[in-house]
Amino acid sequence: MRTLDLGFKTHIESGATTLCTCWRLARTDGVTLGFTDHDEALSFDGTEFLPLLDGGEAAEKLGAQTDTSEVVGVLSSEAITEEDILLGRYDGASVETYRVNWRDVSQRLLLRQATIGEITREDGAFRAELRSGQQALNRVRGRLYQALCDAELGDARCGVDIDDPAFRGTATVSAVRDRFRLAVEGIEAFDEGWFSLGRGTWTGGRRLGLRDGIVSHRRIGGVDVLGFASPVGDWVEAGDGLALIAGCDRTLKTCREKFANVVNFRGFPHVPGSDYVLRYPRAGAELDGRALYR
Repeated sequence: MRTLDLGFKTHIESGATTLCTCWRLARTDGVTLGFTDHDEALSFDGTEFLPLLDGGEAAEKLGAQTDTSEVVGVLSSEAITEEDILLGRYDGASVETYRVNWRDVSQRLLLRQATIGEITREDGAFRAELRSGQQALNRVRGRLYQALCDAELGDARCGVDIDDPAFRGTATVSAVRDRFRLAVEGIEAFDEGWFSLGRGTWTGGRRLGLRDGIVSHRRIGGVDVLGFASPVGDWVEAGDGLALIAGCDRTLKTCREKFANVVNFRGFPHVPGSDYVLRYPRAGAELDGRALYR
């Protein structure tokens, strides 16, 4: 149950209200923006709310179902740009929705907290889906018994120091091969494949501050070529910088030979798989109780 401030409660019960909706949006790169459906800018809690968005219908459901609503706005070079949407700067951003008395912004109520889902663009405008906190209930919780490690390289469970120069590199784009592959300079001292399944954070260019997953690291004709999980070639040009972190395929062999970190391995390489469970005795089969993984 929501508890209203006495002044706000009195204003609502007066029957002649001056209410509007405000949205505070916090992107994953640390940028915070404010928008409102009022025709003038408002300000509270250190955020200026610009008159740019209009809210759609919001359905609230009982139980653990995810509530969804949407906001509609105009693409603006000063606020929300089409390029920033395409670059994914708003993906997963958190949104706070307030009901505010625009004559006295101290009278307000936080209605809901959500995250941005799908964004569609058309005719110079955009629609952003807002998903309620119940969507977190759809995520996998706990651990799965599997051969691969389920820790993130460098986190507390992994324990590898990714600030070690052996696991970090700095690269500069020398050429764009295609939308997914970039030729880079500066990581010649590392073995081929060292950054496969790693990640990189852009230190310059139009993707500044964004982090992208690296699928492959190949050395072709003496040139290092990085393959990315998402199409980055449209937004990158020669000279753009990239900070790289070594890749990990989450196997016990890599943990032992590349990171010397077997003591913290979070997988279960000795658990029999379904193919082993369904096996039946055959002449010459190794069913002597030895470890399945070597």
